[in-house]
Amino acid sequence: MSTISRDEVARVAALARIDLRPEELDRLAGELEVIVNSVAQVNTVATPDVPATSHPIPLTNVFRDDTPVTPLDRDKVLAAAPASDEGKFLVPQILGEE
Repeated sequence: MSTISRDEVARVAALARIDLRPEELDRLAGELEVIVNSVAQVNTVATPDVPATSHPIPLTNVFRDDTPVTPLDRDKVLAAAPASDEGKFLVPQILGEE
């Protein structure tokens, strides 16, 4: 016996403002039924002695250590820039003045 009816699919589709053709309602009811059954099967396997996992493979942080370093010298950086003014990069204006 199906737990997801065609009418339930139509109701959810209407709430989501999705227009579905009659054949799509029937197909989606079947597909949602497979999903519900799969979740139910997983729930029967889960037991208190099995810890929950969010990922099957342990993940490790791939970022480098956050260690302080000497910052770049502003004058040297600005000297390499095409244009600068008052200690800032000078770039062409891309928006009209208001």
